[in-house]
Amino acid sequence: MSRIRLVVAKPGLDGHDRGAKVVARALRDTGVEVIYTGLHQTPRQIVDTALQEDVDGIGLSVLSGAHMTLFADVLALLRKEDATDIAVFGGGVIPDADIPELLDMGVAAVFTPGTPTRKITEWVHTHLGAA
Repeated sequence: MSRIRLVVAKPGLDGHDRGAKVVARALRDTGVEVIYTGLHQTPRQIVDTALQEDVDGIGLSVLSGAHMTLFADVLALLRKEDATDIAVFGGGVIPDADIPELLDMGVAAVFTPGTPTRKITEWVHTHLGAA
């Protein structure tokens, strides 16, 4: 079985990436290959990186409140590029009321603050391990 490959990205204007780095490290510690794109990435940059790196998934970390737009833009670009096999999941400061809409638009999973990293790594291995 091949190794799981992910892009972990901070889209938009967020200037705080500690959580994304903690999750990226936890994923690496469980054998996932993680490409971290850094701060202030556009949806186009994130999708281009995902396509170039041939990843299984994209993990977005959004704290700015722009999660609905940013997730929708990434998903739309993946559809445009015929790359809907790349799972999109994410977390950050996302109100519980927005999670059902994110899931309906195609986000595979949403992890809110306080989620144990073990839960995220288990989800990734369970849902992307057979990719």
